Amino acid sequence: MAEPQLDVKKPSVRIQSHKENDFIEVELDRQELSYQNLLKVSCCELGINPEQVEKIRKLPNTLLRKDKDIRRLQDFQEVELILMKDGSSELTEYTPSLLEKPCYNSNAAKMTY
Repeated sequence: MAEPQLDVKKPSVRIQSHKENDFIEVELDRQELSYQNLLKVSCCELGINPEQVEKIRKLPNTLLRKDKDIRRLQDFQEVELILMKDGSSELTEYTPSLLEKPCYNSNAAKMTY
C-alpha cells in the first residue's frame, strides 16, 4: 500500500544571474502558501538571506507581490529571485552550494515518488 502524497506545491526557483540559469524545485505546503513562506523556503534552499531579495518574479515577466499570487502558482512554475544591488551596482554573485549551507525539509523526506 502506497503512502499518501503530501499536499505540496512545487515551484522551480532560481536566483537571477547572467552566469547561472539552473532551477531547483522547492516544496511548499499548500496549507501555508504565502509570499513570506515562498521567500523563506526558497532562500533556505538557495543558501541566501531573505533580506537580499528585492523582488520575486514569475517568469517570463510577472512580479509576485501577494499571497494570492503565490496560491496561483502551478507545480514546476519557474520563479526567479531578484537580489538587491550592492554598492557596485552588480547583483550578488556568490551563492553557497547546498553542501555549504544544508537545508533539511522534513516534509520532502517523507514524500514517495
